[in-house]
Amino acid sequence: MSDSGTSETGPSENPPPVGALRDRWRETLLAVRGGAGPDPMPYADNLLVRWAEPQRRYHTTAHLAQVLDRVDTLAGHASDPELVRIAVWFHDAVYRPDRSENEERSAALAERALPEAGVPDAATAEVARLVRLTVTHDPADGDTNGEVLCDADLAILASPPKEYAAYAARVREEYGFVPDDAFREGRSAVLRQLLELPRLFRTPHGAREWEPRARHNLTTELELLSR
Repeated sequence: MSDSGTSETGPSENPPPVGALRDRWRETLLAVRGGAGPDPMPYADNLLVRWAEPQRRYHTTAHLAQVLDRVDTLAGHASDPELVRIAVWFHDAVYRPDRSENEERSAALAERALPEAGVPDAATAEVARLVRLTVTHDPADGDTNGEVLCDADLAILASPPKEYAAYAARVREEYGFVPDDAFREGRSAVLRQLLELPRLFRTPHGAREWEPRARHNLTTELELLSR
């Protein structure tokens, strides 16, 4: 995180070019399957349609691109960064803010789609495991793939204050159907759960660059919700 107050973790106001995301998917899928298989692009297009659904305000293609970028930053820590990148594509592929089983349904989608796309069974199982890990963002020590995915997904928490406020506002928009009192209670519980983790970030880069600001942002939001 730079001393200037800007951050590599902040949200983008504009969605990323779809063509660039499709190219990233193709490159990653070909690297993971390591051989011949079906055309990667229909799978990319299906996922991108999911990430662009109208109920999304924060969990959009912009979030997808940001997490992929953070994986690029942290890739040297992962035992298999390409599998982590595939997991990023699936980790919020099923997202309904009024449901609690999104991660499980996203993992199940990966378990159906990836073998059809030519991905080996062991790689598919690892992607599904990683997607399920985003329920808690609490990987075991030594789970370097899990550490990279969870750190990349939580990196938004370390944004500068203005960008963090925009992120929090988009989360509130996704839960626009929830009354204010109920939202404050639920969101506060999520923030407390995160703050109670011994470490938000497990990679050396995340612990060094993102942890202090993220804890400050979470504490500030919790205080504002309590007023």
